[in-house]
Amino acid sequence: MAGGGVESGVPGKRAHLYEHKFNGYFLYTCLVGALGGSLFGYDLGVSGGVTSMDDFLKEFFPNVYRRKQMHLHETDYCKYDDQVLTLFTSSLYFSALVMTFFASFLTRKKGRKASIIVGALSFLAGAILNAAAKNIAMLIIGRVLLGGGIGFGNQAVPLYLSEMAPAKNRGAVNQLFQFTTCAGILIANLVNYATAKLHPYGWRISLGLAGFPAFAMLVGGILCAETPNSLVEQGRLDKAKEVLQRIRGTENVEAEFEDLKEASEEAQAVKSPFRTLLKRKYRPQLIIGALGIPAFQQLTGNNSILFYAPVIFQSLGFGANASLFSSFITNGALLVATVISMFLVDKFGRRKFFLEAGFEMICCMIITGAVLAVDFGHGKELGRGVSAILVVVIFLFVLAYGRSWGPLGWLVPSELFPLEIRSAAQSIVVCVNMIFTALVAQLFLMSLCHLKFGIFLLFAGLIFFMSCFIFFLLPETKKVPIEEIYLLFENHWFWRRFVTDQDPETSKETV
Repeated sequence: MAGGGVESGVPGKRAHLYEHKFNGYFLYTCLVGALGGSLFGYDLGVSGGVTSMDDFLKEFFPNVYRRKQMHLHETDYCKYDDQVLTLFTSSLYFSALVMTFFASFLTRKKGRKASIIVGALSFLAGAILNAAAKNIAMLIIGRVLLGGGIGFGNQAVPLYLSEMAPAKNRGAVNQLFQFTTCAGILIANLVNYATAKLHPYGWRISLGLAGFPAFAMLVGGILCAETPNSLVEQGRLDKAKEVLQRIRGTENVEAEFEDLKEASEEAQAVKSPFRTLLKRKYRPQLIIGALGIPAFQQLTGNNSILFYAPVIFQSLGFGANASLFSSFITNGALLVATVISMFLVDKFGRRKFFLEAGFEMICCMIITGAVLAVDFGHGKELGRGVSAILVVVIFLFVLAYGRSWGPLGWLVPSELFPLEIRSAAQSIVVCVNMIFTALVAQLFLMSLCHLKFGIFLLFAGLIFFMSCFIFFLLPETKKVPIEEIYLLFENHWFWRRFVTDQDPETSKETV
């Protein structure tokens, strides 16, 4: 079938027998788990603001500060092109991609909850060290610890939310991670806007306040329940059934519990989950969930805007406070878009959001590139009209990203993997995501300097390619139980050749 759909009437196991009722305990566990997104979001939002603050630049990057003052009221693509400055941002993500493999082992052996707690402790330590930094070495070490927190949190939280959620509401529940990410970004922008006026220590407050969501996640992680899937995987069946009954709000969970036990038995037979992920029958999950979507999420260009929104707007000729306020507006759009996606993704599906928003994002990137090609980079201030157009277009771009690649970039991979490879695959997801996040963070300002407006046209081309990837290869997963996702690939026009009609003996070794 064209477009990556599946035929209706896919046979299931016991999904039609699943029951659930909304209850306060389920809400509490999901809110606690979702706090992991606030760590990622706060850092995304705070980094760009801090790196545009004069007090921070004077103390750690005086050369960048002098260059900025020389072109204070002019447009300049290269004003902030400094690889040590961008290392301050990207070092966190290089750390996160390494730590996610340690998180995979801990998540599989000790549960999702253990990784959430370790992530919170690491992030809290990093926030304290950054706030007290006296030199660049302290800054980078603090960023590495923050990266450890994000590596553990981003590995465990999407799994935690997907496993806690009933199939019919999994999209909305999983997007709590993206919602708290966006809320963290927005709060960080507000903090930066306030602390930019507090000289000379405002930047220390911005970095230190990262400790508050980490502390909340630590306390919540200690108090919240482990997922039933993880408890079954650990052999704690009575506890697993008890938790399942509490989060589903009903005693009648036998059908879902039996599916969890069967999935766990299959998972226990897998001794090397990373090697298992490379088998031919898991090729759809590997290509789409573990490699494609995590990489493409960063190549949309949105995180470049989130990292460096204040820097970009200052480079475009906005004043310091105006740039922070403009980035606050765009991140407000991200939060609004995530709420829209939370309420509608389980109704309209993942594919429609990817494709519709992808078209809008392409148009926005082309318009941005065209405007900058005509009116930017000539050593003059941008006119008020042109500046307004750029803010509106970036606002619309973020609004499109915030209901598609932002939340769905975490939701879709987390629901594609069967239990036997889930923890290992999620580590690959986080690793790939962090590799591209770090590369974008490290290279974007340099690319902006050398490619100028062409960087936005490049992003438009990449979004067109990834939209085609979604159209042809991703089946619709809305309201399908995680344990039955594999049936979608067995009925998919392209992937069924990989996952069906294999010899049971040879398929075990075929990669």
